[in-house]
Amino acid sequence: MFNNPDLLKAIFGRLTLESLPFHEPILVVTFLAVALGGAAVVGAITYYRLWSYLWREWFTSVDHKRIGVMYIVLGLVMLLRGFSDALMMRLQQAVAFNGSEGYLPAHHYDQIFTAHGVIMIFFVAMPLVTGLMNYVVPLQIGARDVAFPFLNNFSFWMTAAGAVLVMMSLFVGEFARTGWLAYPPLSNIGYSPDVGVDYYIWSLQIAGIGTLLSGVNLVATIVKMRAPGMTMMKMPVFTWTALCTNVLIVAAFPVLTAVLAMLSLDRYVGTDFFTNDFGGSPMMYVNLIWIWGHPEVYILVLPAFGVFSEVTSTFSGKRLFGYTSMVYATVVITILSYLVWLHHFFTMGSGASVNSFFGITTMIISIPTGAKLFNWLFTMYHGRIRYELPMMWTVAFMLTFVLGGMTGVLLAVPPADFVLHNSLFLIAHFHNVIIGGVVFGAFAGIAYWFPKVTGFKLDPFWGKLSFWFWVSGFYFAFMPLYVLGFMGVTRRLRVFHDPSLQIWFVIAGFGAFLILLGILAFLVQIVVSIRNREALRDVTGDPWNARTLEWSTSSPPPPYNFAFTPVIHDNDAWWDMKKRGYERPLGGFNPIHMPKNTAAGIILAGISVVFGFAMIWYIWWLAALSFVALIATTIGHTFNYNRDFYIPVDEVVHCERARTQLLSGQA
Repeated sequence: MFNNPDLLKAIFGRLTLESLPFHEPILVVTFLAVALGGAAVVGAITYYRLWSYLWREWFTSVDHKRIGVMYIVLGLVMLLRGFSDALMMRLQQAVAFNGSEGYLPAHHYDQIFTAHGVIMIFFVAMPLVTGLMNYVVPLQIGARDVAFPFLNNFSFWMTAAGAVLVMMSLFVGEFARTGWLAYPPLSNIGYSPDVGVDYYIWSLQIAGIGTLLSGVNLVATIVKMRAPGMTMMKMPVFTWTALCTNVLIVAAFPVLTAVLAMLSLDRYVGTDFFTNDFGGSPMMYVNLIWIWGHPEVYILVLPAFGVFSEVTSTFSGKRLFGYTSMVYATVVITILSYLVWLHHFFTMGSGASVNSFFGITTMIISIPTGAKLFNWLFTMYHGRIRYELPMMWTVAFMLTFVLGGMTGVLLAVPPADFVLHNSLFLIAHFHNVIIGGVVFGAFAGIAYWFPKVTGFKLDPFWGKLSFWFWVSGFYFAFMPLYVLGFMGVTRRLRVFHDPSLQIWFVIAGFGAFLILLGILAFLVQIVVSIRNREALRDVTGDPWNARTLEWSTSSPPPPYNFAFTPVIHDNDAWWDMKKRGYERPLGGFNPIHMPKNTAAGIILAGISVVFGFAMIWYIWWLAALSFVALIATTIGHTFNYNRDFYIPVDEVVHCERARTQLLSGQA
């Protein structure tokens, strides 16, 4: 039977033993390291008998708080993979001089820079900001959970399923060699006949479903589930940025879904959407992918702006300066983000008029961003500033992001962009914005809300060590790229022939090593904080003297968030509650209705991984079977009526009394 090639092809599609990268020593060593690490984790969980606990309390949970934490954990795990790709690229570029080919073959190097971009945007930055929004927004608006708890669980596991497919490409087959946006014609079947682009398509399609549904969920939550009295102009600024972010998600991600579907049809069926034949156009792909892609930049950075607004107010001991202007600036950025996409391809012959329009709109979008920066500075002015770790990340962001913004305005000038486009200057600018804005914002948010999640603070020593490694490493890693960009060095090169360039790449590699130390210091900070949690435990319920509503719950909050829905009288709701004496009723409690956990989300995501893998490798029988299983599981879940339970009155009363005593200082 196994000597029949037609039968083998019918069963396994394109999947053969040659698909396993035994010929790549780096991948073999990586596989062994990952396998050993995974075995160690599985062994530890088994030894401590944690599988039942993890399944019951985390994997099947519909609690927005636990799902938010799982998003952040996923983002941090994928950060290790994505950053390892960055280290490999930096090392390759630092040594590939004077006739040396370096240690990475071209075929492997092209996969690495593609995987690095895809992982960092879709599976690091997106989970980190989505996790913060998931955890914090319902607490800030006085809701017990998100609008659709099961959908929240399903969204997370679909995002994780996309990450699983990306990781599988490392060891079974290969990933795309097209760059992280997979432009045709390079991504068409004629130029990429292998499975790399298919891994790209299906991992992003599956994860994109999760992101889109998460956006729908959070928009519905913010619009329909705010506490009584919380009008739109009384919402915390982080909630405003979350609302605008998720409106962008709902508007932009269907475009990504459509463009990847059309690319799939070109590859699988032979259509001509993005070819030069029969009326197709590769430029249409470029337009569509950036109509999604530029709003995506603001999908990532707007939640970070919200974090910095909360942090600046808290650690300056003042209300946020210019709340109304901050809200309007957020909305204006949201709208303008749809009017600037073409500046990503000024050099592709759109014409002077089109380039001028998009150059002007790109410059205009810097105005509301600058207004936000001045609002943060005026909030700090005459404030009692405390340079705790979240505030340190915020100040570093202000300095770094201004530099990235100024280089962005320079690139918005079409004649300058003609010189600098596709150079390392562009790489430096993009990382300047994403690291200085999104990554710094994520670390500020994690440090700021960690006591809310766990009840104890993060260890300050290791946190500040991580901060200084990250900030200094960033400047060492990317300032040389600005210089190299001005010198005309283009991106995605593996080997160089001008020895005068090497020193700049060595400096950049040293910066990447410092960032690695920053990541390791952050991981040590988590471990040390957990081990010393009693010494770091907060007993006030308000460790930072924060000023927003989520601090009116205990740390960590109970499953139901609020026994009584709070009534809002002021946009600084928690400060207003304390001023009024924070009277909370201790009678009239009722059982609290909560949704039960469900395994449907993780099951559907697991089947989606099988379906995506089957489509990638042309295993048609498995694709059909898994698709039917998806439909059947979805329909079966709709008939699962027993999805609710009630928290008993006694438990609610006990928790609420303890919390009231804690927050009033009587504990």
